[in-house]
Amino acid sequence: MKAGIKTMILVMLASMLASHSNAQTKSDSSAFIPMFTIDYSIQIPRGSINERYDANSTIGASFRVKLKSNLMLGFRGQYLFGGKVNDSTLFQHILPSGGRFINIFGEEASVIVSERGFYFAGEIGKVIPVFKHGKNSGILLQATAGLLQYKTRIDNDGNNVPQILNDYKKGYDRLTNGLCISEFVGYQYIGKSQIANFYFGFEFYQAWTQCRRNINFDVMAPDTEKKKDYLYSFRVGWIIPLYKRSVDNVYYYF
Repeated sequence: MKAGIKTMILVMLASMLASHSNAQTKSDSSAFIPMFTIDYSIQIPRGSINERYDANSTIGASFRVKLKSNLMLGFRGQYLFGGKVNDSTLFQHILPSGGRFINIFGEEASVIVSERGFYFAGEIGKVIPVFKHGKNSGILLQATAGLLQYKTRIDNDGNNVPQILNDYKKGYDRLTNGLCISEFVGYQYIGKSQIANFYFGFEFYQAWTQCRRNINFDVMAPDTEKKKDYLYSFRVGWIIPLYKRSVDNVYYYF
């Protein structure tokens, strides 16, 4: 009987130590952690892109793998959207003297322009721990390289203005894309919970782009200028680690 109790106690102690060790692995020691992230950012444009658009926002997602060496590899995508288009002369040559579009019914038409785009890239980074208990958290440095694309979105309520429908719309949207790189510096936190994990920081983009339309109808000529676009960004993201949740408390029933 006494031998059975001693065996049970030893099993309980071993289980508790194993549980405690497993819980510490995820935050107190550097671990291999696959993860998804969801992020939001605000971007301030400079260079050629600022001639056409004002500030924009992005929503994005990524898949990353953090190695035990704290090196991070992954890829991500971002959807760009903005409200203000700086080019006020875009439709000047097709607008009536009143400055408003007229639809096929002879009425004033609702036409709204805005910015839309995306960024797809591969990324590499490094986590530099700053606290003793938290080897997976710390200063986050990242670099990316990929494709940046943006254009002017033209919305016509009712699709009843012939001058900007279907292929005619492409003559005004200034579809532009090209190689883009970025550098990010911020902070990442990954704890024992699978919910309360996050990162934030500042990012700087540099892109070499060109308009891809054969002709722009407002000037009746192609845009062959090589552009240099810059974006200054603040980004915050939620991290979803893909490891099994550690159990901090083990209960035994007799």
